Formats: sequence, C-alpha cells, structure tokens
Amino acid sequence: MSYIGKQPTKAALTSSDIEDGIITAAKIEDGAVVAAEIASNAVTTAKINADAVTAAKIADDVINSEHIAADSIDAEHYAAGSVDTTALGADAVTGAKIADDAINSEHYTDGSIDTAHIAADQITNAKIADDQIDSEHYVDGSIDTAHIADVNVTQGKIADQAINEAKMQISNAPTNGYMLTAQSGNTGGLTWAAAGGGKILQVVTDTFSGAEYTTSSQTFNNTGLSLAITPSTSNSRIMLFANINGAYINESGNRLIVAFFRDSTNLGHSTYGNGCIGSHESDGRVIGHLGLSHLDSPSSTSEITYKVKGRLEDASGAGQISQNTAISSITAMEVGA
Repeated sequence: MSYIGKQPTKAALTSSDIEDGIITAAKIEDGAVVAAEIASNAVTTAKINADAVTAAKIADDVINSEHIAADSIDAEHYAAGSVDTTALGADAVTGAKIADDAINSEHYTDGSIDTAHIAADQITNAKIADDQIDSEHYVDGSIDTAHIADVNVTQGKIADQAINEAKMQISNAPTNGYMLTAQSGNTGGLTWAAAGGGKILQVVTDTFSGAEYTTSSQTFNNTGLSLAITPSTSNSRIMLFANINGAYINESGNRLIVAFFRDSTNLGHSTYGNGCIGSHESDGRVIGHLGLSHLDSPSSTSEITYKVKGRLEDASGAGQISQNTAISSITAMEVGA
C-alpha cells in the first residue's frame, strides 16, 4: 500500500474502530473466546450443539422436574439404591414391579393377610400352632376312624345308649336267652353262649288276695294263683314256689290237696299233688299254711302258664285258701341249665 503524504502510525484497534457485524467466525482464532469474553445470558439454546452439555457442565441441584422430558429417564439413569420410599407414588409398586421371592414376613402388616390371600390347600400341619384347632373348626362328620388314635375313645366319650349289637365284635348270631361272654383265647371279641348253670335269668311272681278260694270238688280246679313266663332258652329250668296262707278244712278227716300245673299238665302226684293240709279226726277244722316247691323242665321257649290248683280228698265238706283275705303267692324263676 502506498501513501501520499505522511505515512500513518500503527496503533491498536478499539471497539470504536470496528464496525458492527464485520467480525465473522473466520476472523476469530480457535480458542480465542474465553468465558470473560461472553456476556451473561448470551449463550442460547441455538448456540449449543447437541450432546454438548455434559454432566460436568451442569451445576449441582439445577436440574428440576420441568427440565426432564416425559419418559426420558430409564433404569440406567438411576444409581443403585437411589430410589427410596419418598420417590414412589402411592400404589405405584404393582405386582409386576416386585421380584420373585422378594416379599418376606417383615413386609406384611399384622392382620393384613386374610382368607382371600391364601390359596387352597396351603395351610399345612407345620403352619398350625399347637392347641389351635377347636370343635368349631371341624366340619360335621369330618372325623373318621383314621383320625382317631388307638385306645383314645374312653367311656366318657361314648354317649348313653350308643353301643348296640352292631357296634360289638360278636362271633355268632344271637339266640334268645343266651348271654354275651368273652371269646376263648383272649381275642377281645364276644360270643353268644348259653347261660351258665345255676344262673337266675328271670323271676316272675303273682299274688292272690281279697277273695277266698273255696272248693268241695274232688277234681283239681283253679285257686286263683297263676302266672305266665316265657323261658329264654329251651334248656332252662323253671323253679316254682307257692306260699299258701289261710288254708282251711271244715270237715274232720278230710284233706285239701294242691298241685302245680303247667298249662293243663299236673306237675305233682296225680292224687296228692305237690302238698296237702288235712283236718284232725276229732274236731274237723283246721286253718294252716302250705309251702310248695317244684323244679320244672318245660323244654320250650314259648309262653307257659303255671297255676296252683286244689281239690278235696273227700267230696263232703269244703276247703278254702286265703281265708279272711290272707295273701298267697306263686313265683317262677328261670334258671340257666
């Protein structure tokens, strides 16, 4: 460059020497613009390249929720253990968010588990505390033989009238008049067996009073003493007793003869029966007592009627029983053969 006249002296340029807008990016040396050269708030979004703002460029505590785009924070953005209870919204942790085997007993609130939370057949024996099962927990009819330990049904557990023949271990069918006895060999079972000899199986008695029996016949006829008995077994024996009070004869030398009858069969002597009472030859009157007994073998299990019948030895005169309403009786005892 040539100058006419005096050559200008070199001097530093000031901002006033530079027109606005004439310094382009090409005129600025790389690295020449430092923080002091940049005015406050001069760097706008448009001036910042994508991905240019790194973590180191961001001051602590300046990122708020409004700075974060929706759905932009993923799992990798969270540091391990950085999400605590305060960061979670109510009801935000659903079943899908909980890992398998992550819920332990300390996570349950007392009383929070009810029937709806327990799957069927999940309450095992190990889960039930001792002495927790009472009668109200059992369904009617749910306890059967397999649930009852041996030798644990005691007398106090058995209701009255609850044991019948079907409940007992009996080896044979019942027979009328037989008795239940223990089986031989100590098996614990029972068997029906004929009653042992000499055992009284039943007793039947009847009395006669309030009216006198009077006869003048030489043929046996009813005195009013009568009873019916049904033997338990066909080999039982029937022991008969008669207690005759107020026996009376009003004629000297005569006798009142009495006998046991099984139905129509005379069990005594055909003429003198089972006993008699006679009057003295001289005074012709006697009042006394007769005691009779007889052991009969009816060989029957049908009902049998036993009677005391009486007759006079001599047809003249009269004989009486229970004179003056004295009480007479007849008794039959079945005795095991």
